[in-house]
Amino acid sequence: MSDTINFDQDRLKKVTSLLVSQSRPADENSPYYELARKYNIKVDFRPFIQVDGVSYKDFRKQKVNILDHTAVIFTSRNAIDHFFRICNEGRVEVPATMKYFCISEQTANYLQKYIVIRKRKIFTGTKTAAELIELMRKHKKEKFLYPCSDVRKNDIPEFADTEEFHFTEATMYQTGSADLSDLEDVYYDIIAFFSPSGIKSLFDNFPDFKQNNTRIAAFGPTTAKAVEDAGLFLDIQAPLPNAPSMTGALDLYISKANNV
Repeated sequence: MSDTINFDQDRLKKVTSLLVSQSRPADENSPYYELARKYNIKVDFRPFIQVDGVSYKDFRKQKVNILDHTAVIFTSRNAIDHFFRICNEGRVEVPATMKYFCISEQTANYLQKYIVIRKRKIFTGTKTAAELIELMRKHKKEKFLYPCSDVRKNDIPEFADTEEFHFTEATMYQTGSADLSDLEDVYYDIIAFFSPSGIKSLFDNFPDFKQNNTRIAAFGPTTAKAVEDAGLFLDIQAPLPNAPSMTGALDLYISKANNV
């Protein structure tokens, strides 16, 4: 991967609309709103992935005892929501001694929805599983619980297995393609994707999707690969050193495309 973004000149066309395949940010200072103001473009948000919680009855079938563990690994807000939902439904009182290993500071901050974070032991990475794994390596004596989706990456479970950690995986929610049928005749100059599941959802909803002049943006190497595996042209990729975020990459592209 290069350290700069080289845009295809033939596809560098003016941008007036952007679809972000995630939920609308609650923070009014979100960089996406700044993009909309800066370039006077329409920015819409639509989750391409639907998340449904596993019922407490089905969770019990996994024979996982939450209180047998001393630490919980969180890689997303969904994992946090459904962990505490399962605890609530099962009347499990999580002890104050429980440790939390979070993939990012943003994920860690979300914990305050459920606990007083200043009174808990929280270990935080900076967005990658590799950094989270390094934190786990320093706490090998913990008994880790990993709340996850039925569709998840293999990196953390494989690492735990290789290093012989006390590690339990618990499926607490399921992910699938959201219904996007109302977007059938709606067109955007750019669609931003954040996971291979988002690309799958696009084709689950629109099997005959033709990219044409729609620019595709992808965050992360696995999403970029999914774009290319689907036969789509990848116009915008993040993160890169000069564009560490999706909004940073979009900013660079739109600035060039709109001659700002």
